[in-house]
Amino acid sequence: MKFKTPGTASLVMAAMITAGVASAQTVRIGNQGDALSMDPHSLNESLQLSVTGNVYEPLVGRDRNLKLVPALATSWKQTSPSVWRFELRKGVKFHDGTPFTADDVLFTFARASGEGSDMKSYTNDVKEIRKVNDFTVDIETKGPFPILPDVLSLLFVMSKKWSEDNQATRPVDRRKGIENAASFRANGTGPFRLRERQPNIKTSFVRNGNYWGKIEGNVVNVEYTPVGNDSTRVAALLSGQVDVIEPVPLQDVARINASGKSKVMQGPELRTIFLGMDQKRDELLYSNVKGKNPFKDKRVRQAFYQAIDINGIQRTVMRGASKPTALLVGPGINGFDETMNVRPPYDTEAAKKLLADAGYPNGFEVSMNCPNDRYVNDGAICEAVAANLARIGVKVNLQAETKGTYFPKILRRDTSFYMLGWTPGTYDSHNALNALMRCVDDKGSGQFNLGAYCNPKVDELTVKIQSETDKVKRDALIKEAFKLHSDDIGHLPLHQQALAWGVANNVELVQLADNFMPFRYMSVKPAN
Repeated sequence: MKFKTPGTASLVMAAMITAGVASAQTVRIGNQGDALSMDPHSLNESLQLSVTGNVYEPLVGRDRNLKLVPALATSWKQTSPSVWRFELRKGVKFHDGTPFTADDVLFTFARASGEGSDMKSYTNDVKEIRKVNDFTVDIETKGPFPILPDVLSLLFVMSKKWSEDNQATRPVDRRKGIENAASFRANGTGPFRLRERQPNIKTSFVRNGNYWGKIEGNVVNVEYTPVGNDSTRVAALLSGQVDVIEPVPLQDVARINASGKSKVMQGPELRTIFLGMDQKRDELLYSNVKGKNPFKDKRVRQAFYQAIDINGIQRTVMRGASKPTALLVGPGINGFDETMNVRPPYDTEAAKKLLADAGYPNGFEVSMNCPNDRYVNDGAICEAVAANLARIGVKVNLQAETKGTYFPKILRRDTSFYMLGWTPGTYDSHNALNALMRCVDDKGSGQFNLGAYCNPKVDELTVKIQSETDKVKRDALIKEAFKLHSDDIGHLPLHQQALAWGVANNVELVQLADNFMPFRYMSVKPAN
């Protein structure tokens, strides 16, 4: 099914004139997966936010160095410890020509915090948002919240009028498979417009000739195509069928670099890959253990942790392109403390003893949910983990599947044991604490704490971290919270993966440590 934005020809012409190029410059991107929706509030996943972030914008954005910069808000300040005032940008129009005003901001906050939203963890500490005038809003938080501008950098603003006219006032609910107009169409204020959407086939974007800001690159058209097979993706790059691929299979890095046609851009990524366990149910959904939940026992969780040969995974599965970790945040995130980054030793005999002490001398059986097209070598990592656990008598029934079916399943908490990757959208430890480690409620706390780990002391510290302005005190609170979580074996951290993008020699772009790919920085160089 195809979905087109009206007036494409005129948009392209306007974009070409704005870009100052004689012909439309096009970049073709091949990614291992697709954005599951064009709705910016439907899935808090970096790939989806990276794609929709070219069409929609937040109040506060980030530049090519990931520093906070004005976007739809030109300035912001605290008028009291719990109130922030945002001055909005005037003269901005949505892609359909509707003017942007404070009403759209109020609507966006209500939508993002409402039923079906996957962005509640960005709004759960907002008490009220008030319209001062058409271009000024006050945001009152439940307590002092000095990092609010950082938190809002991934909350994209939608048009109130367009959403109402298109019956899209609520987000698409990925857990229930519910779709609406915002799934397939888009109307943002960003530097690119959605031109055509063919889910899982191709999505096309065109430069916004009426964009309020500066577009640094010369690209006019972007064609985004999911290419799940690693070999096919690499062949497409080397044959010139696509200009950019992500990720590059680790075994093909040298071949691409030696091709003379393309290169591999590599760098550290802020994402942490980890495993979670259902610690809430009295009986696991998918296990041969009946009448109780093994994961409620810390000894079982620790046995799993110590059975995982993370250095072996780094060496054989990741080919060295990962950094083993003991924390759910990595270097580059505010509050990260290398002194705490110490994993329990890999020790199968110790793991067997822990299982025996917990009452499982012969191990047990459990299903494990993993994506096979979302993270670098995700399926292979889960296979390695399953093999490791088999050595201590645990039989893992691995269910690896495309992220299109995987995410709705685990977000419904229809899982006993799962893999997830997380990049703190605020580049601050509070984000991981609030979304991954906080006790789950219906307001957005612990929204991605899919195994329902819960320690009230961690919650108490998270609230204190949110309001503490003294960096030394704040870092000490973060350290204390992380230590509690680590001591509890709340999750099983694995590693931070490395970025690897394949790029044609005639294309220039900016690689960000959050793995976002802004089209506005892309340029096609003239042929020699």
